[in-house]
Amino acid sequence: MSLPGAWEDHPWGESVVKVNKKVFVFLGGDERLSLSTKLPESRDAAMTMAFASPTGYGLGRGGWVTSAFDTKDSPPVDILCDWIEESYRAIAPKKLVAELDDRADRFASDD
Repeated sequence: MSLPGAWEDHPWGESVVKVNKKVFVFLGGDERLSLSTKLPESRDAAMTMAFASPTGYGLGRGGWVTSAFDTKDSPPVDILCDWIEESYRAIAPKKLVAELDDRADRFASDD
């Protein structure tokens, strides 16, 4: 939710994160932790991972990938964070992506 303009919503009875009224992450977690992200750049690499599969409802054809984990699994948090940002960048307006880049530049210059 720390990405510029990101906010949580609950359409269709599930949790999603949106920017500019468009979903960039679907979240699930009843019996399994899952999240779906749009991966225009890393979809092919993501699909080589055992926990990843094309998202249902026809979204997989549009580059959406679902990552699902059992409670005993240790999700690769760094990879998932990268995918969430990639999905955000694919969905967010250019103005908000530029704001995200400005934040990253300021953070890098503080080091």
